[in-house]
Amino acid sequence: MQTISRRQLVGAACASALGGGLPWAHAQDAERIGILMLHGKNPAAPTAPVFAPQKRLFEQEGWLVQLPDMPWSYNRYLDGNWAQAMAEIATHVHSLRSQGATRIVLVGHSMGAPAAMGFAAGGGDVQALVLLAPGHIPKGYDEWPGLKPVHDSIAHARALVAEGKGDVRERFTDINQGRQLTAVTTAQHYLSYFDPTSDAEMSVTAPKLPAQLPVLTVVGEKDPLFTRLRAYYVDSLPANPHTQYLEVAGGHLDTPRIAHEAVVRWIQGAVQTAVKP
Repeated sequence: MQTISRRQLVGAACASALGGGLPWAHAQDAERIGILMLHGKNPAAPTAPVFAPQKRLFEQEGWLVQLPDMPWSYNRYLDGNWAQAMAEIATHVHSLRSQGATRIVLVGHSMGAPAAMGFAAGGGDVQALVLLAPGHIPKGYDEWPGLKPVHDSIAHARALVAEGKGDVRERFTDINQGRQLTAVTTAQHYLSYFDPTSDAEMSVTAPKLPAQLPVLTVVGEKDPLFTRLRAYYVDSLPANPHTQYLEVAGGHLDTPRIAHEAVVRWIQGAVQTAVKP
């Protein structure tokens, strides 16, 4: 796996490094890339300025793009369970296919990153992953002292399930970028998102990803997970010559904007090596 630091991203060198030297000439004649953008967690939504502008920029590349309202958005938080979220992703991928997409790339920001990984690890139809400022860390919530309120909610949800009350709606705690949230849902649904052994946990899904699937992870130097992300899941990704780890300036919310050109170059290269579905 190639690691690219911010200092290496200078002018044309950035495009060359992230293109990986892979051929791109005439690829758009043979392939139609479909981009499914998965936004971050509440208070994020499809219209949020953190991620929404990238949709138009991807479309300018001639790509088919969708940015749907997912169950963890401000509008829906939390709607249903993790399996239902994966089913929604499959529906959106099918829609891109029906429009003519020949290769599918999931581009997830924050919570969208573990969702993209979970879909791919479950055998979903996807040929490349772009994970921008990955967030939502059930294992961290359960183990790190500063996130104890979520740890306590996980324990409470487990107790409710053990008592046969897993389908009763309750109030549970989440923390997103230091902001405490309340999720009104059932214990079973909450655990599908927050149990550290579930497929919502990146350290669980990373080693399950297909070896032929290229993955780009991008993290900002001011992101809370900047110093932890490699050990958390990146180093557990299957070996792939086009999987890359990229460090950029800025923080969690800046990453989609700052990394956009690098992401486009990487997709243009990675799509050439993706296994044809």
